[in-house]
Amino acid sequence: MKIFSIEDQKIIADAVEEAEKFTSGEIRICIEKTCSDPVLDRAANYFKKLGMDETTKRNGVLIYVAVSNHQFAIIGDVGINRVVPHDFWDETKDAMLKNFKADEIVQGIITGISMAGQQLKTFFPYDDDDKNELPDSISFMDGK
Repeated sequence: MKIFSIEDQKIIADAVEEAEKFTSGEIRICIEKTCSDPVLDRAANYFKKLGMDETTKRNGVLIYVAVSNHQFAIIGDVGINRVVPHDFWDETKDAMLKNFKADEIVQGIITGISMAGQQLKTFFPYDDDDKNELPDSISFMDGK
């Protein structure tokens, strides 16, 4: 699936790596061309499929984007959901949407990564024994 250039993919992966430098949390990006299910259901399905619910501190964050449908979701695991402000995910989604509406898809994803990274840094600071539990690269899904 050719949605982002190699350079765009590197920029996104670098943003994930940078956000994770100061936290034990994990951020993943999942991209799909189309989404036929309700977007939150689809994101939750990939959250589990990608092992996001298996992090040690249950502090994974998934940004899911269905490019052709112009749909996206950002969801966190139970650990982070317990501690972030109640309106955090909506604020993050609104900030991302501003970029998306300006046709700045990569910047919108980076905005979500940055905002999630700040919350993860606050509530789940980096541990000396921390290891990167999940890949930083984009997961491109084929809809199966």
